[in-house]
Amino acid sequence: MTVVVATAACHTLMSVGFASARDSASGSDDTFAGTFEFLLTMAASWALMPLLLWAGMRAMGETGNVALVIVGGLAWLGLSGYYIDDIDRAGGHIPALALAVYILLGTGLAGFGLDQRG
Repeated sequence: MTVVVATAACHTLMSVGFASARDSASGSDDTFAGTFEFLLTMAASWALMPLLLWAGMRAMGETGNVALVIVGGLAWLGLSGYYIDDIDRAGGHIPALALAVYILLGTGLAGFGLDQRG
């Protein structure tokens, strides 16, 4: 559940942020209009994903989630970077299959490396 919520939050952040960047660019003759919003959106998404994964797992009482946070954060960086042109267009989004694979990867990592007491 944590991976799904984090993915939805970061994807929504990117959609809204890129729309704001496009709006800034369309109302200006400046070549670099909207660049700040675009870069801020990407940085926020990349920083937010590992934070949400960590916070979600901690809220559920799970420990030993270092693999999920590191690999999930890096995988999100790669996924969102690869599909940046898809999500940057009006009404665009990362393909559902790619999001599903990311969620399956994260869900698998969430169960890997849990503290085994006993």
